[in-house]
Amino acid sequence: MFTDMVGYTSLAQRDEALSLSLLDEQRRLIRPILASHEGREVKTIGDAFLVEFGSARDAVNCAVEIQSALKGLNLGRPKEQEIKVRIGIHLGDVFHQGTDIAGDAVNVASRIEPLSPPGGVCMSAQVFQSVVNKVSCKFESLGIPPLKNVSVPIEVYRIAGLGDETPAPASKGALPRERVAVLPLSNFSPDPDDEYLADGMTEELIDRLAQAKSLRVIARTSVMGYKKKEQKASEIGRELGVGTLVEGSIRKAGSRVRITVQLIDVATEEHVWSDRYDSELDDILAVQAEIASKVAEQISQSITGLASKPVAAPQSAKAGRYTDDIEAYKTFLRARKLLNDRRSAMTVRQALGLFEESVRSDPMFARAKVGIAEALLWLATEGEGNYADSVNLARKQLTEALSLDSGLAEAHSALSGLMLGEDDMAGSEREARRAMELNPSLSDPYRWLAQIAAGDGKIDEAVRLLEAAQVVDPLDLNVIAFLGRAYAYSGREADALAHWEKTRPLVTYRTSAYLFEYYVGKGDYVRAAEAVAEMEGLGPKRAWTLAYRGILAARTGDRETARRMVGLLQGKAKEGELTTIHEAFVHYALGDMDAFVDCLEQAFALHNLPLLELMYSPIYAPAKSDPRVSRLIAMQAALRRPRSDQTPRTD
Repeated sequence: MFTDMVGYTSLAQRDEALSLSLLDEQRRLIRPILASHEGREVKTIGDAFLVEFGSARDAVNCAVEIQSALKGLNLGRPKEQEIKVRIGIHLGDVFHQGTDIAGDAVNVASRIEPLSPPGGVCMSAQVFQSVVNKVSCKFESLGIPPLKNVSVPIEVYRIAGLGDETPAPASKGALPRERVAVLPLSNFSPDPDDEYLADGMTEELIDRLAQAKSLRVIARTSVMGYKKKEQKASEIGRELGVGTLVEGSIRKAGSRVRITVQLIDVATEEHVWSDRYDSELDDILAVQAEIASKVAEQISQSITGLASKPVAAPQSAKAGRYTDDIEAYKTFLRARKLLNDRRSAMTVRQALGLFEESVRSDPMFARAKVGIAEALLWLATEGEGNYADSVNLARKQLTEALSLDSGLAEAHSALSGLMLGEDDMAGSEREARRAMELNPSLSDPYRWLAQIAAGDGKIDEAVRLLEAAQVVDPLDLNVIAFLGRAYAYSGREADALAHWEKTRPLVTYRTSAYLFEYYVGKGDYVRAAEAVAEMEGLGPKRAWTLAYRGILAARTGDRETARRMVGLLQGKAKEGELTTIHEAFVHYALGDMDAFVDCLEQAFALHNLPLLELMYSPIYAPAKSDPRVSRLIAMQAALRRPRSDQTPRTD
């Protein structure tokens, strides 16, 4: 918790004696309140307090009591003798350095405090979620304001009714205007095959606007779902949590294109700005860059009153990220749409074929190579084909893509995920942070960092990163699925169940899998059977389905079915699918610890140890008492430490 006296510096310049007297009075009042709520005064910084608490509830109750006491103190006083403070609270890990504390959490708290009105209290979403049902306060969201030197988007709340009614960073109930969604542009061309132009323009706008540091741009996977949907701007704004929308259209006639773009204020549904561009089709990439730059300037001016630095256009279409080959570009966009949908393995294989066709047409098209890698990695992790072959080919494609364009954020992100699967944690974290730096609207890097944090025992940090990823990309199915499990693993069962109930239609199979794990951990085999039956309806031959049917059978005494599931999993392994951990789980349910440990050792050798399940799932908690299992967990932890042979990238 940070506290800061309002107007102290200017008062000290006008009347030093009075300022020192009020400062002393403030400290005499605040210190007993801190002690009564078990707050540890870390230090004072001029007129400010930095305080550490053992719980978020203690911090919030303490802040409320401080403001209440100061309000009583100020009654009847001349305005120049009033003592008013702002208070900011954040929840996170800190590092102790003697009596001092440091770390990202301290920085975040210091950035939240100035957002509080005089006499008020502001807090991060992490604090709000921890206390919302535990303290007698009402809260108001201030949206997601930009916080200096804080790269992860953080929603900020204030305690309603506390503090002067001064203008807040965002008006009450207002959506943050710096959060922007680019809706899919409409194709007004007579030929429906020209849809690729509209999709391409949409993607370019998203990618370029994401480079504007003052904006938070929703990722493509979330906005593409609004294609051809008839919804009001206010409805879309609420669903995506944005205050600004960009929409437009494209019309092709012969060799010329006309592009119209307009900016909409979600709060008023008014068109703030619009423009029209006409160009030759062979110059479409330059037109896209020009439009994206102008839109970024207009949005920044609309929000802050200051023009942003124009987003640079590509120096050359052959720089790797772009292509002059219209057919290669068109094929790439068709593949990208299929990959974003990811409705089935067949859909992803179709996308893979189109990405490969695009690269054959233009071997220098780096984004298409990244598409190949992403499709291969998805198929590998879903058990569709030979795992090792798919990963090796994906690595080759990413290496080539980065040699063509070292600033391609998607390539760094995909490489981070690949390295994570190989237990190269330092490399994975490095690539994820590089991807976030290049394109803050990508959600995958947050997910990779969340997985690293969870494996390091920082499950609350993993939850925070996943919640930030959902802010960036509200409809990312991977983030949605992982977040529910992270809630459960962090002990937030009510949040996990509410999340699963809300998002089940979006990720039905994976939600059923997590519910199965949850109910087995509770010993509720009736509901576990319902969950696995739903998995069988959606993916009867998938490894997780076979494993969970085997676990349930073993737990309910049907050892024959459990062993049959082990045989089916072993058959899939012979075809190159990575099923060692699935087999391990069934052996554990059967009580065969030797076979369980043997499978875990094989999984460890294949960089596939189920670390999160072993660390957090109540099903496998007893297994950690086996010294062989604890040794594997310790060996995995050792792999996660930075290695001396890992040289950071310089690009």
